[in-house]
Amino acid sequence: MLNMAFGQSKYYVDSLSENTKRGLRQKIRRGEYPSLAPVGYINDSRTKTVVVDKKTAPIIRRAFELYAKGDQTLQGIGEYFERNHLVAKNGKRIHISRATFILSNPFYYGHFRYNQEIYEGKYEPIVAKKLWDTVQEVMKRKSRPRHKQKNEPQAYCGLLSCASCGMQVTGEYRVKTQLNGTQHFYTYYHCTKKSKTQKCPEPCIRQESLDAQISSLLQKVSLSADWADYLNMRLEQDKVESAQSVSALVVENEKRIKIIAEKLQRLLDGYLDQDIDKETYRAEKAKLLSEKKSLEEEISRSRSKQKHWLISSPPGRGIINTGEPAKLVLESCVFA
Repeated sequence: MLNMAFGQSKYYVDSLSENTKRGLRQKIRRGEYPSLAPVGYINDSRTKTVVVDKKTAPIIRRAFELYAKGDQTLQGIGEYFERNHLVAKNGKRIHISRATFILSNPFYYGHFRYNQEIYEGKYEPIVAKKLWDTVQEVMKRKSRPRHKQKNEPQAYCGLLSCASCGMQVTGEYRVKTQLNGTQHFYTYYHCTKKSKTQKCPEPCIRQESLDAQISSLLQKVSLSADWADYLNMRLEQDKVESAQSVSALVVENEKRIKIIAEKLQRLLDGYLDQDIDKETYRAEKAKLLSEKKSLEEEISRSRSKQKHWLISSPPGRGIINTGEPAKLVLESCVFA
């Protein structure tokens, strides 16, 4: 009798385990995350789904944007989390390893990893796939050995020459630190002074002053009325061509998404038929899902840009000021 009782208990436990696993597999197929949601999301107990946490989601999104610029470190991202009261469960600052996990987690762009396999989620993503890819490139670049940083090229380098000696004008980036720790950033332009025949007397100039001088010169440029009519006609042609190109791009991307879906199905069939091993199946599936997500976001961006084009005036039309009937004056340009 005791053996029969133990056998029934073992059968009940095995059945319960199998039913639980079956329920988790069905939940994954529907795109629902079957575990505890990461930071930035919360588990909704009423709908049994994962929803965006409105308090912490903007902090996570801003962390991705900061790190994507390339001038932040993982320690700086941890300090940013601490300043915004986003800490670990023990109340301490998020460690570098934890910050790395957050920035490399595909959960935030719409895919989740479960049992070392990538699945498509049906929840709202916090960041775009393009931003996530940029962050991964920055992390990969920073993992390499550091080299000596060269002087970054400035906006006017290679475009201006000195009026006195004819040599090229170059730009330099300078940082001034006050006693209280406040830093000020400046960009100066000056002659390279490489002439061997004469000594250049020209001093350096701040970028703000140079911007003002060039903008004042550009304000004097004017167009005739017939040129303005021609430019308006070309803008309308560009509007039509843009609509056609966007439509063609959307159709092409939709075809590529359909091909990827067929590849995913063939990949699954090959895995079920044991033609490919498990590791190869997971790696190829992750690549195809990542490419599919990128194409879907590209379609969404193309449609939003086309909608903005149709609603607002075409780019470039705001440059032409039609205040005077005889002349059309260019607006001042902003130089970075």
